[in-house]
Amino acid sequence: MSDRNDSSELLRKQWKPWLVGVAVLAVVIAGASWVKNLSGESTSESDLPVFEVKQGPLTISVTEAGTIQAREQVVIQSEVEGQTTIIFLVPEGTQVKQGDLLIELDGSRLVDEKVDQEIRVQNAEAAFIRARENLEVVKNQALSDIDKAELAYEFAQQDLQKYVEGEYPKDLKEAQSKISLASEELQRAEEKLNWSKILFSELYLSQMELQADELAANKARLDLELAVTNLELLKDYTYKRDLASLESDVKQAEMALERTRRKANADVVQAEADLRAKDSEFKRQQDKLDKNEEQIIKTRMYAPKEGMVVYATSAQASWRGNAEPLEEGQQVRERQELIYLPTADSFKAEVKVHESSMDKISRGLPVRITVDALPGRVFPGEVVKIAPLPDAQSVFLNPDLKVYKTEIHVTDDTHELRTGMSCQAEIIVTRYSEALYVPIQAVLKVGGKHCVYIMHGKSMEQRTVEIGFDNNRMVHVTSGLKPGEKVLLTPPLAPAARESEEGEVPIEATQPQGEKRPDAVPAAGDRESEPAGPPRDTGPAQDAPRDWRSMTDEQRQEMRRRFETMSDEERQQLRQQWTQGGDASRRSSSEEGRGRRSNLTPEQREEMRKRFENMSPEEREAMRQRRSRGREENPQEAESSP
Repeated sequence: MSDRNDSSELLRKQWKPWLVGVAVLAVVIAGASWVKNLSGESTSESDLPVFEVKQGPLTISVTEAGTIQAREQVVIQSEVEGQTTIIFLVPEGTQVKQGDLLIELDGSRLVDEKVDQEIRVQNAEAAFIRARENLEVVKNQALSDIDKAELAYEFAQQDLQKYVEGEYPKDLKEAQSKISLASEELQRAEEKLNWSKILFSELYLSQMELQADELAANKARLDLELAVTNLELLKDYTYKRDLASLESDVKQAEMALERTRRKANADVVQAEADLRAKDSEFKRQQDKLDKNEEQIIKTRMYAPKEGMVVYATSAQASWRGNAEPLEEGQQVRERQELIYLPTADSFKAEVKVHESSMDKISRGLPVRITVDALPGRVFPGEVVKIAPLPDAQSVFLNPDLKVYKTEIHVTDDTHELRTGMSCQAEIIVTRYSEALYVPIQAVLKVGGKHCVYIMHGKSMEQRTVEIGFDNNRMVHVTSGLKPGEKVLLTPPLAPAARESEEGEVPIEATQPQGEKRPDAVPAAGDRESEPAGPPRDTGPAQDAPRDWRSMTDEQRQEMRRRFETMSDEERQQLRQQWTQGGDASRRSSSEEGRGRRSNLTPEQREEMRKRFENMSPEEREAMRQRRSRGREENPQEAESSP
C-alpha cells in the first residue's frame, strides 16, 4: 500500500508541471484572439488564429514510446526457494558459451539444512525398518493366538460330546448296576435273615448270629436306597449341570476364538498402517533431502546456450521507479528474472497504445522505429501482436488509464540494436497522396455533427464537415471544405450552442469587449460542445480544469494536441504568461483545496482521522515528507493545509 501511495505521489509530481501548463495553454489558445480586446483595442480578422485548409500528402499514424527487446531469448531466473544472496555474477555484456557459469547464489544455509535432513532421513529409515519387522512379529503372534483359540474351542466341543455320548451313559449304567447289585444283596440278606430266624427259633443259631443277619439285611436295604438316590441325582442334577457347563465352555471357546481372530486382524492392520506411515515419512524425508540437494545444485546457474549476458534489471522498467541494478551481494527472490540471453539477432519493440487509438491499429500495419541511442536511423517494423486486455500494471497505477501492450517486430538489419534501448514507434495507419486536412482543434461537435468555423472578414460561418482519422495533429476532412478556405483554430462554443443551423456569426458576437466573455473552452474535435452559460469573470485557471486527474481522456488528448500544434508565437506567449498563469493556478488550487476541506462532513473527517491512526510509522513518515515537499514547492497551499 505504501508503494502504491509513493507511486501515485510520484505520478502527481510528474504531472504537476502539466497542471500549470494546461491552464496557461488554455489561456494562450483560447485567449490569443482577445488579448488585444482586454487592452481596449478593436477586433479584426488578423487577431484570430486561423488555418488555411490544405490539400496534399497526409500520413495517419500513432506514435508511442517503448523499449527494444530481443525477439528470442532465454530467461535465467532464480529457482532457489525464499531469498538468497548473489555471491558471483558474470559481468553484463559478456559473451558466454553453453555451460559457462552465470550466477552463483549463497548455498551455505542449504548445506546446513542438508546435514540436518540427512539425520532425519536416517531416523525415518530406522523407524521404517522397525515397523516392517514389527509387522512380521504381529502376524506371527496373530496366527499363534488364533491356533490356540481354535484348539480350545475344539477341545470344548469334544468334552461336550464325550460327556453326552460317553461319561453320562457310563455313570448311568454304573448307578443302575449298583441298584441291581444292592437289590440282589438285599434279597439274599432277607432270605438269610428268614432262615436265621427259623434256626434261632429252633435254637440252632445264637442271638448274636441272628442280629448279625438282621444287620446285614438292613445294610443291603440301605445300599439299595442309596443306589436309587444316586441314580436320581445323576439324572435330575449332575447330568444337567455338567451338560450346561460343557455347553457354556463350548460357547466361551467359540467367542474367545472370534475375539482372538478380530484382535489378531486389528493388530496386523495397525502394524501395516504403522509400516505405511513410517514408509511415507521415510519417503517424504528422502524427497526433502533430494529437493535440498537440487536446491544446492540450482544455486549455480549455467548458460543453456551461447549468447550475450543482459541483466533483467537493465531490460525491464519497474513501476516503482528505476530498478536497482543487479550486482553481487544483492538479495534475489524465487522466480525472479535475473539474466536474459538473446539467442538470435532479431529484435522487437514493445509499446503501450492508448485505448483511444485502438480503433486505428491492427496486426500487419507497417511501423517506423527510431531509437534514442541511434539518432538518424529508422528501422522498419510490423505490428504482430496486440494485447486483448489493458495492461494490468498501468491500470493499477491509474485506473482511468487504459493502454494495450503491442509487440512490433523489427524487420531490417538489427546488429546495432541492444536490449533495453528506448525507442519511438510510429505505427502507420494509412497514407493519403491527396487529402484535405485541418488542425484537429479546429473541429468540434455540434448537435452530433462535426463542424468548423470558416472566416469571412469580420464574420464566420459554421459549416458541417465529415472527417476521417487523425494523427493527433491534423485530421482528414472527407467533405465540407475546399482548399484555401480559412478555418478558425479557436472555434467558439457559446455561439455554436446557440445556433441550431449553419449561418454566419459576427466576430463581435463571439469576442465581446471588456473582461467578460462566454464560459467556453475550445474542446477536442470529437467532444460535444457545452451549452453556453451567463457571462462571468474568467481567469487563466478558470478556462481549463485545474487538475489533470479531473480531466476526461478527450480533454487530456486535446491539450496534448494543442501543445503540439502551437506556433512559435503562441509558445512565446506561453513562456511570457507562465509566471502569471502559474500563480493564478496555484491560488485557485489553494482556494479549491480549502473549500474541499471545509466542505467535509463530520463523518468524512472522522474517517480521515481513523485512516491516519491506522497508518504504519513508515506510511506516516512518507506522508509527512510529501507534505513538507508540497509546502516547499507551493507555499500558498501550505498555508491552507491543516
